[in-house]
This record gives sequence, C-alpha cells and structure tokens, in this order.
Amino acid sequence: MNAADALAIAAAFAAGALLPFALIPLLQRLGVIDVPNDRSSHTTTAVRGVGLTITVAMLIGFAVAWSAGAHGHGPLLPVVAGVSLAAAALGWVEDYRGLSVGWRFGLQLIIGALGTTALVALTDSSRWWILVGALALAAYVNVANFMDGINGISGLHGLVVGLFFAGAGVLGHQAWMVVPSLVIAAGFSSFLPWNLGRGHVFLGDVGSYLLGASLAVTGAAAFLNGMEAGYLLGPVVIYLADTAYTLLVRIRAGERWYAAHRQHVYQRLTDVGLSHVGSALVVTAATALCAAGAMLSVLATGPAQYLWGVFILVVIVAYLGSPAWIGRVSGRAAATR
Repeated sequence: MNAADALAIAAAFAAGALLPFALIPLLQRLGVIDVPNDRSSHTTTAVRGVGLTITVAMLIGFAVAWSAGAHGHGPLLPVVAGVSLAAAALGWVEDYRGLSVGWRFGLQLIIGALGTTALVALTDSSRWWILVGALALAAYVNVANFMDGINGISGLHGLVVGLFFAGAGVLGHQAWMVVPSLVIAAGFSSFLPWNLGRGHVFLGDVGSYLLGASLAVTGAAAFLNGMEAGYLLGPVVIYLADTAYTLLVRIRAGERWYAAHRQHVYQRLTDVGLSHVGSALVVTAATALCAAGAMLSVLATGPAQYLWGVFILVVIVAYLGSPAWIGRVSGRAAATR
C-alpha cells in the first residue's frame, strides 16, 4: 500500500466522521425522522438518512484512490463506486419520499444487472452471470436493510467484512480490491461514534443500501475476476443465515414475510437482556469467526478443508440458537414470533 492508498482510506474516515455535524441539522429541518413503533428495537425518535455522509465519504475515498493511484486499481474500482452510489441514491429516495416494494426491488435488480454487465465485460465472463449478479446484489441490499435494526450492527458489519475482504484481496492475489475494501471499512467505522456515542442517529435506507451494494458488488467483482468463493461468502454468511432463518420461520407461521417485524435473531437477543451493543457484538463475533474459518478453509488442503467447513456450520447453528440459550441463562424467554 502506498501513500495515496493510505490517503484514500484516511480521507474516507475523516469525511465520514465530520460530515454528520453539517448533515444532521439539515435532516432535522427536512423532517427525515424515524418514529419508533411496536416493530422497532429503539424507543425514541431518531434522525435517519445519516448514511448520506458515508456515501460521500466512500466516494471521496474511491476518487482519491483512483486519481492519486494513477489508475493502478484497475477498471473494477469505478464499477464498485458506481453501483454503490446508485444503490445509496435509491435508498435516499426511500428515506425521503418512500417507494413501493415493487419499485424498490425492480430498481435494485436494474442496478445489479447494469453493474454485473460491466463486470462481465471487464472480466470476460459468461453473460449468464448477469442474472445471478442482479439477483445477488438485490438480495444482499435487502439483507443489509433487514439487519440494520439496532445500534452499531451495520457499522461493525461494514468494518469487519471490509477488513476481511481486504485480507482476501492480499491472500487471493487481487490487489485491486484491498483499498476499496478498506475504504468501505473506514467509511462505516466512522459512523460508529455517532450511532453509539452520540445517540439517536441512524443510517437509514441510504446507508443500509450502500452497505449491501458495496459489499455485494466488491464480492461479485472479485469472484468474476477469479477469486475463490469461500473468501467472499464467509464474511456474509451470518447475515444470510439470520435473514433466511427468520423468513422461513415467518413463512411457516403463515405470516406476511415482507411485512415489518422484529423477529431476527439479533433482535431477539435484545429481548433476552442483551443491549444493542451486546447483540451487535454477538453478530460481529460470529461473522468474524465464519470469515476466519472460510479463509482458513480456502488455504487448507485435504481433510482440514472439511473440518473448517464443520466449524463454520457450528458457529451458524450456535448463533441461530443463541437467543434460546442466552435466554435460559438470563431467565428471559426469547420471542420466536
């Protein structure tokens, strides 16, 4: 990593940490406020849409890396930046004006299809990946949105997955993805002091869409460029497992799976006595363990690969069951419906 790369990462963190001072009063005047209801994990009103600051911060980081790096990061970086910006813009429209479920999902698919088309062209991959990429990006944007329900969880997710993606770039010999991944980590970590220490400010859909899209498009670009899938799936498998498990439970119970709710595993952890930070740390620890296990599985040979796979499965099962066993210890039952 050279000085220009370090400057890009530092610029993303500094911008993300400082811009809320100017943006939060503006959002308050615009009335971009989140009012809690019986489906919320918070109990007081909060300013939402502060993910705009991370969007700007990450674009600054990407721009510095691209320009100061003399285009040394290759043509994939502008695609990552473009898809991230487009998804964040869609999230901002949802925060400020609102969109129907159909319009949101349709536009997410379009963004994913256009981004994957560019990646397919740049990596000379099969056009069949365009459909897969569109669905994958739309899916993870929604996963990140569903999982953004308590303080700290999204900032920590962006930080941890960004760091593991950067490590995968080094180990997987894809140097182009190291700096973009660290810019993502820096941008989302800069939100943590505001979300945790300064109280009632939320990313909003602009921030959760940015989180999902930036990680999904970075992973897609790396995969189409030849990276082992294990490096990319390990860091996101807990988010995927929590969302899939919750949807299955709701469908089995005959509930509207797309309706607002607070039945995710991470939300049920707060029902059994954990704080927002405590629940977010459980999710983050499980994420880090699965990411490390997947990385070691890719690097291992022979039976060790399967043993690390079993390790990841054990972590997932333990996480999904954590509200029940923590509830037994604390004496508080976790809601399942």
